[in-house]
Amino acid sequence: MNSFFDQKVNALNGKPADLSQYKGKVSLVVNVASACGLTPQYTGLQKLHEDLGKRGLAVLGFPSNQFGAQEPGSAEQIQEFCSTKYRVTFPMFEKVEVKKGANQHDVYKFLTKDQAEPNWNFTKYLVGKDGNVIKRYEPTVKPDDPALIADIEAALKA
Repeated sequence: MNSFFDQKVNALNGKPADLSQYKGKVSLVVNVASACGLTPQYTGLQKLHEDLGKRGLAVLGFPSNQFGAQEPGSAEQIQEFCSTKYRVTFPMFEKVEVKKGANQHDVYKFLTKDQAEPNWNFTKYLVGKDGNVIKRYEPTVKPDDPALIADIEAALKA
């Protein structure tokens, strides 16, 4: 677990996905849910993906059903919801457990090694080009928050 890019994951379609493909990029990792009051943040996350993706930002969504059972659907239902309601085109991964415990996914074990675990849906982790976590953001921090944008911009320039 030396780097974020060493973690093994599956895409939302169940196929293995290698996070090493994001090496050299800045990643914003978000635990997402389809039936949450914060779900409209998908719009802002998609805008970040569109606006800053060409400059090296990767927005990565990890559905989780651990907060209020707000992501109960199957992978197909999640994909359908995200693509039709919010036109999400950023990478989405399989549903995972993000809270500390026996079933916490390795990606979140890495993200929470030196940061607090997610306390609700849409907790965000900014990961630098080197694969180390830069900062954690509360779920209520919107994707267009000026402080978050400034941190992303600084990481892109680093």
